Amino acid sequence: MTEPTAAIALQLSAGLCGVAILTCWLLSVVTQEHSWTDRAWSILPPVYLWVFALTAMSAGSADPRLVVMAVLGTLWGVRLTLNFARKGGYRPGGEDYRWAWLRHRMTSGRFAVFNLVFIAGYQNVLLLLIALPAWTVVRQPGGFGVAEAVLTGLFLLCLAGETLADQQQWRFQRARHARVRAGLDDPGFVRTGLFAVSRHPNYFFEIAQWWLIAGFGALAAGSWLQPGSLGAVLLTLLFVGSIAITERISRSRHPAYPAYQRQVWPLLPWFPRRPPRADPGSEHGTDPVRSGGP
Repeated sequence: MTEPTAAIALQLSAGLCGVAILTCWLLSVVTQEHSWTDRAWSILPPVYLWVFALTAMSAGSADPRLVVMAVLGTLWGVRLTLNFARKGGYRPGGEDYRWAWLRHRMTSGRFAVFNLVFIAGYQNVLLLLIALPAWTVVRQPGGFGVAEAVLTGLFLLCLAGETLADQQQWRFQRARHARVRAGLDDPGFVRTGLFAVSRHPNYFFEIAQWWLIAGFGALAAGSWLQPGSLGAVLLTLLFVGSIAITERISRSRHPAYPAYQRQVWPLLPWFPRRPPRADPGSEHGTDPVRSGGP
């Protein structure tokens, strides 16, 4: 029973992923904005998780782990959606600045291929892959034990950490724009709060949450070497690439940014590598529109 149920859930999710790829690509062509996958980033993974959970329930093989995973994914999605919305990500013209940066450095033909293959295609596939631990759990039904409870608690801690990082960034950006409008110096980028111990704390907690979801699949399968771990690996690599682009842009905008790079770790929150020089607080705008998505 579990294998047919898992196959049906996977087919449904794959079909939704195909629709998402086509929709995001067509909208990008029609509107000439390329952040449609960004707009779906916080919505699709919870949908996939619930597809697996509800399919299992409808087949009479309900697993409490699936429900917990779907609820955790929903909490992640609601928080990220609200944060994305308040930054204007759903408004017309809310394209991620990195896509514009890349578009100006590619020919129109190369960027068109990049848009189809990577922005609309690969990223949407990745959003399905990070939910695949639920597929593993459908195939390996079991109970909710201490290990699952630990994963749940750690997920909620990381969710709180990402919320705090985004709130610190949001407060700074508002204060920064107010200073600029008042004709005062632009403070640049953040170096306080969580950003004093990681240049991208929101990215760190985002990645950690999906590794914890992968942990549910690893517990069910009895090994990390299973398809449910692939999404977490690829998500980590995506964020590493996104950091490289983001920080290249930051270095070009802020002369003090290289010193910040030398002092503060890029991802893992840890003690500064050297004492920072006195600085009147500045902010690294990791992503002025979205946080959580790369």
